[in-house]
Amino acid sequence: MAAPSSASSAPHVPVLLRPLLAAVAPVTGTWLDGTFGAGGYTRGLLEAGAARVIAVDRDPVAFEMARSWSDRYGDRIVMQQGVFSKMDDYATDLDGVVLDLGVSSMQLDQAERGFSFMRDGPLDMRMSQEGPSAADIVNTAEEEVIANILFQYGEERASRRIAKAIVRARSEAPITTTLQLAHLVEGCLPRQKPGQSHPATRSFQALRIAVNDEYGELFRGLMAAERALKPGGKLAVVTFHSVEDRMVKRFLTARSNAGGKANRFAPQIEEDAPRFTLKSRKAIGPDAQELAENPRARSAKLRVGIRTDAPAGAVDAKSLGMPMVKGDF
Repeated sequence: MAAPSSASSAPHVPVLLRPLLAAVAPVTGTWLDGTFGAGGYTRGLLEAGAARVIAVDRDPVAFEMARSWSDRYGDRIVMQQGVFSKMDDYATDLDGVVLDLGVSSMQLDQAERGFSFMRDGPLDMRMSQEGPSAADIVNTAEEEVIANILFQYGEERASRRIAKAIVRARSEAPITTTLQLAHLVEGCLPRQKPGQSHPATRSFQALRIAVNDEYGELFRGLMAAERALKPGGKLAVVTFHSVEDRMVKRFLTARSNAGGKANRFAPQIEEDAPRFTLKSRKAIGPDAQELAENPRARSAKLRVGIRTDAPAGAVDAKSLGMPMVKGDF
């Protein structure tokens, strides 16, 4: 997640850029930035020594905003609209892959995108600007499905109460704006104490994850990175909440152990050579300097794996602790 950026200014430094570049040094060859956003990681990789970066983003606005600065790098940047779960369709034999998960600040700052409960706008939340929106889910999904989305994807304990209120409200009039939904959720929860996050935080997170299939994208993206990286290639993933970090941790733990050594949470499908080695078993977090410069970095975690020469294989989504929601939405 980079800090806010505008089309007329250079992208701001993203979270954990300094420790990420240190962890993957030396930076050489061809890298893929699977979550281009405001372009901060791509710029960092190029300036650290990458010969070329394939910049992937499902949001076409990201590339429009990059026009003011990307030309200075010439053909060292290759823009690719799409999803990082298909990265091995875009390139193979990569020297490195970087993923910065979650919503970008530039998306939050655009009220018309409908990601933020702090600004009124259409209840959209689609990163690709295609497919069903958050309003479609809120106004058409069954009450139980909405409750499961809020609980599984947002860890919202009041999920059933909120789902019931949504269904009641939509029976009178469609829920079409971010503030409509935020006020509805707020009315279902106790008054917040000073310093606590907004009552709608978890619900908006859950809907955004559902709209964009973020957990499914992460699961498929980790497997795609395993296929796309060359031996010695580096995978660096920055996460911002516990579910994503758990999935990345279990994936790298399972894929870095030879048969029979996987832990009980991440059993391997095949008992053969490890596909990754770990840079560190512990996640890397922000240092004091970064926290002072950007308090939003406090929940960020970085994990790094180095690809071995073992052939890519299959992995079970359930073994990664990926939340599942039954039903259509």
